[in-house]
Amino acid sequence: MDTSIPWSAELRTLAARFGDACAVLDGSGGRLTYRELDAHAHAFARGLINAGVLPGEPIAALLPNGIAGVCVSFGIRIAAAAEVPLSWGYTTEEIEWCARIAGFRHVFTRPERAEALGQIGLAPQEADFSSGLDDGASLPPAPAQAASRILFTSGTTGRPKGVVYRHGPRWIGEQLLKATLPFTPHPGAKLLMMTPFPHGASLLTYAWTAFGGEVIILDGVDTDAVGHCLRRGDVEAIFAPPTVLAKLTGALGNQRIMGVRCIFTGTQALAAGLYEKACAMFGPVVRITYGKTECTNPITWLEPAEVHRWFTGGPDDPPPTGACVGWPAPGVEVEIRPPELQETDAAAPDAAGAEASCTQPDGEIWLRAAHMSSGVIGTAGFEAHGPGGWHRTGDLGHVDARGRLVLTGRLADVIKTGGYRVNPDEIEQCLTGMAKTSQVCITSVPSEYWGETIVAVAERAVEGWIDEARSRVAALSRHKQPRLHLALASLPRNPQGKVSRRQVRQLILQTCEVIDGPYPRLGPRAPAPASK
Repeated sequence: MDTSIPWSAELRTLAARFGDACAVLDGSGGRLTYRELDAHAHAFARGLINAGVLPGEPIAALLPNGIAGVCVSFGIRIAAAAEVPLSWGYTTEEIEWCARIAGFRHVFTRPERAEALGQIGLAPQEADFSSGLDDGASLPPAPAQAASRILFTSGTTGRPKGVVYRHGPRWIGEQLLKATLPFTPHPGAKLLMMTPFPHGASLLTYAWTAFGGEVIILDGVDTDAVGHCLRRGDVEAIFAPPTVLAKLTGALGNQRIMGVRCIFTGTQALAAGLYEKACAMFGPVVRITYGKTECTNPITWLEPAEVHRWFTGGPDDPPPTGACVGWPAPGVEVEIRPPELQETDAAAPDAAGAEASCTQPDGEIWLRAAHMSSGVIGTAGFEAHGPGGWHRTGDLGHVDARGRLVLTGRLADVIKTGGYRVNPDEIEQCLTGMAKTSQVCITSVPSEYWGETIVAVAERAVEGWIDEARSRVAALSRHKQPRLHLALASLPRNPQGKVSRRQVRQLILQTCEVIDGPYPRLGPRAPAPASK
């Protein structure tokens, strides 16, 4: 795409159309009309341009959810710079790593983070929305090939990488997202969000405000504040990935919430038990999409009626296996290719004396789309996507008989135990919705006997959870059943709220002694001897 993108003119048009209608509300009582959003974003953008910022230049934002973060995001975009949104929960070390690979120095943030950022060589600044900086004229369009946004991968398999989007594909992605909304928002239609703005929340904000809708953006899952919003009955849509949906149904699940037409969910698989709770609370309004940091929503999507059919089916339908994420969006290509496995497993004897044989996992999902990122930045610099523009996702899955994409796990998460390849997602689906724990993560620890030993790690568990877990996985093959169980006060999560299996595994190895063998056990790790 070689044309230019008139971000500034588009925002001016929204201000002219919707004027003093509310565009954004935040949890601190902040309110922003369309006219104010336009003026603040243009003032901020003009400040960047006056300071010499060039198209495609990386500018970072480290702000909690709120109207300031929204204005900065819109402002960087209409200035034609490259927005580098940083999660407010990032540590100083994580920010330093992001700056190293993305190449930014200027960070727009709040005063309480400024000193720490200055100590690592960055230039922290407060955003300036002074009305005198906006003269009312539109700014030049953004070159389509200039960098527009740098997002960061979750880092679940290593240190995060920067994912580079250009202005042209970013514009295409926003049009595609608007075109695939389940309904067209009307002026004043309320969308409630509480996840960090840098990822899915910002994408939906751009889409929703394009129609004059009202975005309510809370800084985290405050169940009291969420409950207050929902009980009014005027919220039409919610953005709630499974981790958020689990918190809402856990805190408010005995209530019947009316008025919600759609719950946008994605980022990870939605388990059947969680869907059942959400359906009881909101009705069959859950909509599933598949997105990656490397290719934003929508890659595939599944409307609420189809989601309900997948999870409930008919009386003679078998329970669903895997996570159905629906049909490819227009212009999206999906291929299932054989996984590029690095080694052949040797068979090992099962505890019962049976010999195991390797099982072949689903194929690996590859993507190509016009709205996909250009490539990733790592320690070796920028690397474009594969030949022909294909992106290797690392996700495992297949296309079902109706042409829908079904996810079954992550290639990097596959556990090799006793000669078998085991997908931890399959086990976790059996353990979703347990009464005696809030969540269970399946990971593994190294074993000379098994190769890897499967471990079930529970969060906020009470007595009896292990028996409940064992009963839930009893129908699985023996090699898929966890041999070790551990309870933690909380499971480590990445900044996007996903449980990190890698960190869970590290925590087990740091705090526990693994007694290996056919019947492994976990014991407390002895403290290191004091140095003399």
